[in-house]
Amino acid sequence: GLRFSYGTSGFRTEASVLGSVAFRAGVLAGLRSLVTGKATGLVITASHNQATDNGVKMVDPSGGMLARNWEPFAEDIANAVDVLEVKLSQVVETIIKNESVHENWKGKVLIARDTRPSGQALVAAAVKGIEAMGVAPVNMGVLTTPQLHWMVRATNKGEPQVNELAYYTKLSEAFKLLLDLNPRKPAVPRCLDIVVDGANGVGARKLLDLQMLIEDLNLEVRNSGEGELNHLVGADFVQKEKVLPAGFAASADSDRRCVTVDGDADRLAYFYVSGDGIFHLLDGDKILSLFARFLKQQLEALMGSEKDCIIPGYGRVNLGAVQTAYANGSSTKYLQEVLGLEVVLTPTGVKYLHEEAEKLDIGVYFEANGHGTVLFSERFLDFLRRESASSEILNSRLRACKRLLAVSEMVNQAIGDAISGLLMVEVVLTYSAWDVREWDALYEDVPSRQLKVKVKDRTCITTTNAETKVSRPAELQTAIDKEVENFTKGRAFVRPSGTEDVVRVYAEAETQELADELAANVAVAVYELAGGVGPKPAKK
Repeated sequence: GLRFSYGTSGFRTEASVLGSVAFRAGVLAGLRSLVTGKATGLVITASHNQATDNGVKMVDPSGGMLARNWEPFAEDIANAVDVLEVKLSQVVETIIKNESVHENWKGKVLIARDTRPSGQALVAAAVKGIEAMGVAPVNMGVLTTPQLHWMVRATNKGEPQVNELAYYTKLSEAFKLLLDLNPRKPAVPRCLDIVVDGANGVGARKLLDLQMLIEDLNLEVRNSGEGELNHLVGADFVQKEKVLPAGFAASADSDRRCVTVDGDADRLAYFYVSGDGIFHLLDGDKILSLFARFLKQQLEALMGSEKDCIIPGYGRVNLGAVQTAYANGSSTKYLQEVLGLEVVLTPTGVKYLHEEAEKLDIGVYFEANGHGTVLFSERFLDFLRRESASSEILNSRLRACKRLLAVSEMVNQAIGDAISGLLMVEVVLTYSAWDVREWDALYEDVPSRQLKVKVKDRTCITTTNAETKVSRPAELQTAIDKEVENFTKGRAFVRPSGTEDVVRVYAEAETQELADELAANVAVAVYELAGGVGPKPAKK
């Protein structure tokens, strides 16, 4: 009676019902490898969900998420039931018939899992599915989700070594080079002291492994596995609740630079407690703004006397930022009005942001939840390589070339990566000679509130304009607009969840009290006009 949906997060639900899904995902990952003639990947993880959940996420040959036109195949395979008309074997045969399989390629699927107790059994099921297609599974063990994505990408790029050490070496060498290229490099290297909330997940142990290769990095990792995965800890909890994670205290950790990652280490956020005891969050919006500012500075060094992002020998460079409607209004304003960048809004979901960022020479994308990265076009990277090799005189232009190349090596261009993201943040703060307070002062967030409303059927709501407007039912958008008119700096939108029958509400206003009130009023409108179930929200 269960029906499984494949969304941005792949398949994700209570672990005890995922055995058949893991097997069938293995079948599909093997098929995808045979059709593309390249290695694919499969990760057993439920990211920031509770420990009793698990999930299955497929990785395309590029290192990115499963191609959108294959998502229906994933759902067909996961939900095929032999006693009904659509049998599993028939779905597989249809895919083989419609897609051309590479005859001389035996296939390869890299598979990994996070630290959840249910992971081993699900890996075993997935391996059986991969083998059922005659494809060789390569069990990479316990990894972060971004590490597996990186390894699939590296495999298909022909990298000589594809393992954890190669990943750490690539990141650490680029990090060290960027520190060496810093014009403000201190005579005596300064050790970067950071306190990390590891969410009791896989990211905690991997950060400790990385630290062994970087002597300038001193990580104090808390919630490293001694507690329950994602319970009152992790980037998702900290970003949504705007509170300290378990194991941190306002008094003991006052004025310390703190980082939180989620359960599979594909999200991160920074936070600190000021001397007056107030908690401050630096989320994906602040990270995007910090990265965009640094990248623009490097492009300005490349431009020299030229203007309008025209680089001699290349032409116009398209540097842009990609966000969703959940981005704080102040961050979008900073990117557009202070940095002068183009900002593209997409629907919620990393796959949509990634696709838009790929269209740019340098595309920076982040969701407010801390998932994001930097992408470089191959054409622009080729230009940087030529420029770097053309001169031995280390002038400002050549330094900028080398910095940008090093950034392209350090960031994970396959997917958002909390580990590489942390290193990038630390590099940029070092170049700016900033602490987190100065970074936080880039702009002041507009107060916001997120709520969710249970509904009978989430599909009764459809949205448009990157999910910022409701197209159906029309009277709901009219009600939202009417509410927003009553609030200074008011902004609100709603969107149906992709995985459950709830509608998510987002609101901004001049003060936190007003943001809470606007969100509550919009939630009531959703309940009344979109088939709310359970207790009715109360207006404030």
